[in-house]
Parts: sequence; C-alpha cells; structure tokens
Amino acid sequence: MLSLITDPTFYLAAIPAVVLVGLAKGGLGGAMGFLGVPLMALVISPVQAAAIMLPILVMMDVVSLWSWRGFYDRRTLAIMLPGALVGIAIGWLTAAMVTADMVRLILGIVTFLFVLRWLVQLVAGSGRATSHSVPLGAFWGTVSGFTSFVAHAGGPPYQVYTLPQRLDPKLFTGTSVIFFSVVNAVKLAPYFALGQFDSVNLGTSLALLPLAPLATLAGAYVVKRMRAEVFYPLTYATVLVVSLKLLWDGAAALYG
Repeated sequence: MLSLITDPTFYLAAIPAVVLVGLAKGGLGGAMGFLGVPLMALVISPVQAAAIMLPILVMMDVVSLWSWRGFYDRRTLAIMLPGALVGIAIGWLTAAMVTADMVRLILGIVTFLFVLRWLVQLVAGSGRATSHSVPLGAFWGTVSGFTSFVAHAGGPPYQVYTLPQRLDPKLFTGTSVIFFSVVNAVKLAPYFALGQFDSVNLGTSLALLPLAPLATLAGAYVVKRMRAEVFYPLTYATVLVVSLKLLWDGAAALYG
C-alpha cells in the first residue's frame, strides 16, 4: 500500500520545486529544471528527492511531447541520444562510487565557463551559430546522460552543445523535450533496480503529480510566443544561475 510524506514543511519546498521544473519542461528556461531537486533536498535527502521527482518528470515529458509535437532537430537527436544512453549506463555502474556533490561541482565549473564564453562573444560581437560536430555531440550527450542519472542535472551539458547552434526557440525546445523524454524513460529501470521507488516515494510522487501538467503547459504557452532575442538571453541567464548554484552546493558539501 502506498503512503506519502506528511510533513507540511516538505510540501512548502516540493510544490514550488515541481512548478519550477514544470515551467522549465515546458521550455521556459530549461536549465531551471535542475533547481527542483535542490529545493526538495532542503528538507529531505537528495537521493529521496531525485526518486520522488523522476515519475513527475516522466509525466511532464508526456505533456511536453504533446505540446511540442512536430518541432525537433533530427540531427541533434541522432548525435546526442546514443551518448546519453552510454552516460546513463555509466551512471548506473558507478552509482556507489560517484557522489552527486562531485558531479554538481564539476558541472558548475563547466557551465559557468560556458556562459562566460558566451558573454565574452556577446560583448565582442563575435558570436556565430555553430554547426554540428559528431564527437562533441556524442561527448556532451554522454555527460548529459550521466549527470541526469546521478543528479537530474542533464540540462547544462546538453545546452553546452545545443545552445551555440541558435536553433529557432520552438525547434530548440522540441528537440530537448524528445531528448530528455527518452533519457528519463530509460532511467526508470535502473532506478527500480537500485530500490529508489519505495511506497513512500511513489505515494508522494502521486500526490504532487497533478501540478506537473499545469506547470508544463504554462511554460510551453509562454515559450511559443517568445522571440529568439528574448529566449536566448533568458536561457543563458538561467544557465548562469544554475551554474552558481551547482558550484555553491558542490563546494559546500565537499569542502565545507
């Protein structure tokens, strides 16, 4: 029989976390989705927060797939998805050795440097859209799959490869929706195998689930009406916020 967390403090953190992730899943600042697990981790363990969030993410993916149907870049998916599956497998095999805090610190450094590079190019007026690279796409796809598995933090490495391509916002969002829908669906099996879905976690996920489609549809509604010159600065800004949060959390846990 399913049960759920009854502490009201948990829901003060969990409800904003689910709404924030839903808005990100809808396409409104995709990197913001990382902030969901850290918010919940203020009141429960990061491992439990990730387990509760995964079924909600899958529900959001279903809504996002419907909202963004027909918008995707086939080449990006063909290059990055195989690497993502490899990254998930690596995360599963190394689950007992690699801590989420180590991953957060590394991700924070990489994504901060990524945004810094964009800012330098913006000031210099030298930023141009990049073309596809199979080695780079496969590498960042693998990193995204790995970090998504260990910390639900696959967004920043995915965006390191895809943001510089400057796709139309609808195409960019639709492609990321398909990518992470596949990643999250594949993650279900190893999460079950690792015993992350007990009755309390599943029951709590079900209690929060009704918020998922509403927040996701709201995010999609806004992005579909947003111009590229607004979308990309907003997205880079959220990546910067996430990188600083990653750096803070990783450094505080490892060196605090």
